[in-house]
Amino acid sequence: MANWVLRVVGVLLMATALGLALSRAPDRPVETLVARWAPAPSDFIEVKGQVVHIRDEGPRHTGEGSPPPVVLIHGTSASLHTWEGWVKALKGQRRVITFDLPGFGLTGPFAGQYAPDDYHGDTYARFVLDLLDTLQLPRVVLGGNSLGGEVAWRTAVIAPARVAGLVLVDAVGPAFTPVSMPMAFRVARVPVLNRISEWALPRSLVAQGVADVYGDPARVTAELVDRYFELALREGNRRALAMRMQGLVVGDGFEKVGALKQPTLILWGGRDRLIPPGVAQQFQERIAGSQLVVFDTLGHVPQEEDPARSVVPVKAFLGMK
Repeated sequence: MANWVLRVVGVLLMATALGLALSRAPDRPVETLVARWAPAPSDFIEVKGQVVHIRDEGPRHTGEGSPPPVVLIHGTSASLHTWEGWVKALKGQRRVITFDLPGFGLTGPFAGQYAPDDYHGDTYARFVLDLLDTLQLPRVVLGGNSLGGEVAWRTAVIAPARVAGLVLVDAVGPAFTPVSMPMAFRVARVPVLNRISEWALPRSLVAQGVADVYGDPARVTAELVDRYFELALREGNRRALAMRMQGLVVGDGFEKVGALKQPTLILWGGRDRLIPPGVAQQFQERIAGSQLVVFDTLGHVPQEEDPARSVVPVKAFLGMK
């Protein structure tokens, strides 16, 4: 009996080792990813020593009464590409700026004058203010999805005069219980496992995670999975994700949103299983005068899953035709 158990354990260990070997995915230098994922109008700028992947599109309105630019912030493990549909719809009339947060996309981990491994919401908010200073933007409309939504409202709390309006899309805020969480996020929270994931990452794990945040998984394409997979491999990003997830305290500071006075549009996917739609109602109750729109068939990333439908209330909020 003991020999049989040992043989089974041996087989399992060999199978595990083989699986890890087959899923080996080492970090990739950013230079190897730029050609595919940073075509024009992508650019790279420096913010306090941090190199940032950015796109700045649309007309440059100047003068008194000009509409403020729109700055859109992506969520955890995403990139500026998640906003491409919205940018296409908005840039004919408004200046629209998207960028990769430190730790994600082509920007990579915090560097320069920023403390390494600090991926808390307020740290990101101060980074956004530094970015606005670098771009010489005194006042903007801030939009954000998931983590990006948290960064947007925290920025408005820290510097209310800099934020003319808020668009919160399935935003992180109060404490919540996920119905389902992508496996990659769960792995990133577990010591040892998250270290293994820094050099072994099955593409199937990424595909599962993307499908999990869509209301209709049939909308997920191979190219979409490629993007999430390859940008996750950007040098340092997987370690940054682990640092972000281990330091995450859900609900921290949410009471501050009650002080927000900016016009606020809240958008939510009715099929969001990561941050349930009930959270949207908590935002609406806390932010006086805010508007709430729920897309019944969409998931956690409505701006990406159905940009044409989800941008309609945004255009109305911005006063666009």
